[in-house]
Amino acid sequence: MNENNISKHKVDFLQKISSFVLSLRNEATTIDGQWTIKGFIDIYKNVYTISSDTKIISKILEIHLFPKILIFAESNDYQVVLTDHQNYYPDMSFIKKSDKNVKFALDIKTTYRIPDKHHLCNGFTLGSHGKYFIDRASTKNIQFPYGDYAGHFCFGIIYDRVSTSDLSVKALDDLDNLQSITSVAKNFEFFIVEKWKIASDKRGSGNTANIGSINNIDNLINGRGMFSNLGEAWFDDYWVNYGRIIVRDKEGKQFKINTLKQFVEYRKGDISLIVDRNSGR
Repeated sequence: MNENNISKHKVDFLQKISSFVLSLRNEATTIDGQWTIKGFIDIYKNVYTISSDTKIISKILEIHLFPKILIFAESNDYQVVLTDHQNYYPDMSFIKKSDKNVKFALDIKTTYRIPDKHHLCNGFTLGSHGKYFIDRASTKNIQFPYGDYAGHFCFGIIYDRVSTSDLSVKALDDLDNLQSITSVAKNFEFFIVEKWKIASDKRGSGNTANIGSINNIDNLINGRGMFSNLGEAWFDDYWVNYGRIIVRDKEGKQFKINTLKQFVEYRKGDISLIVDRNSGR
């Protein structure tokens, strides 16, 4: 497939799925902004509120929204393929039914706003920069080779965590009273963006080979990551070579390049194009 066709499919996919994702807020939240999922229920009508752990919320949201995602895919000529293994990338692959060569990777990522700093969130991990990212034909820990995808998207969900002191177990005689139970999360923000546009130059999870995102919420929603002015080629080049390039400083000491400024200077690029990690400008 030529580049023009790939670009056309990507633009079309992004436009349609962006509108779809924005509509999901009404599916997931009540009028007052609470999550419509209240917890688990047993045969005695006890409702147990769930943990505020991000991984648990993420998985339940995925289950909650998946039927809607399938309807979206079907109505837009896509098949949804889930990963064969839990830790594989991506969460979902969208394959064009009329052209199996058109594939898009979609990862669902959730995080919470930082208390007292509601313009910031805890950030995301954006997939590995290891084997499958370096070797675009590799099938290690990925559903289809990285290079087979016409685009890599992050379906981001940001929310407020509710204090655990507000949570409880309730016995309900009438399930119409479910709204009286406090949800574990509220004030959801849904957005979708190409993952390279929200990437930072730091790993997202300690020593593991995961790409980290920026954490300014406005910049996340609007795709103003550190590479957003440089372009996707710079994002790929940086993360393929992350921690692999060794240079010497003015005093002759060796060090590994592990910041975007160092990398752009090394490649003799324009450092003015680097978007500031904190301000987004």
